[in-house]
Amino acid sequence: MKLSTRSLAQTALLLAVCILSQFFKNLSVYVTGPIVNTTIIIAVLAAGLWSGLFIGIIAPITAFFISGSPIMAAIPLMFPAVMAGNAILAVCTWLPTRYPARPSRNRLPFSGRLAAGMIAGSVLKAAFMGIVIVLILLPAFGGDIASKLPKPEALPGVLAAAKVTFSVTQLITSLTGSLLAYIIWTPLKKFLKTET
Repeated sequence: MKLSTRSLAQTALLLAVCILSQFFKNLSVYVTGPIVNTTIIIAVLAAGLWSGLFIGIIAPITAFFISGSPIMAAIPLMFPAVMAGNAILAVCTWLPTRYPARPSRNRLPFSGRLAAGMIAGSVLKAAFMGIVIVLILLPAFGGDIASKLPKPEALPGVLAAAKVTFSVTQLITSLTGSLLAYIIWTPLKKFLKTET
């Protein structure tokens, strides 16, 4: 895998956007989440799969250090689960770019395959995180969160919110990020070609 200076610069810029957005996490996850997912997708399309995977791996770590999370602190296994969810989105976005369109009436154009890949990636990411985090990790280790909370009696509410955050919210923010990335990528790819 050959890494060009341009790809490294694009990855660094997108990572900076991703990290900057995480400072607004307390404002709303529906602002930060789509931006993080958008940067992962644009990184894959502009700089390659490795770039999207890199941002997807770094994002949960920087988010934790920026805004903290008692749930993530109590259940460190959630970090690789979130990273794997981001990787699923990146790979599903990358796959359509690997197989150029062949002349056939039955094949979708690239834009259609890309949209399908991003939608599939969003659904699979949310499903994976829902299964691993909501159905396995939270029931197994959820009791450990109480010691990290200022009010341990708030544990049932925190767990209920976490179940929504790591399933339904992930789906919404991934789909929103995919839509934003699709809209941004249409003019951006023409610009990047002219800059090549």
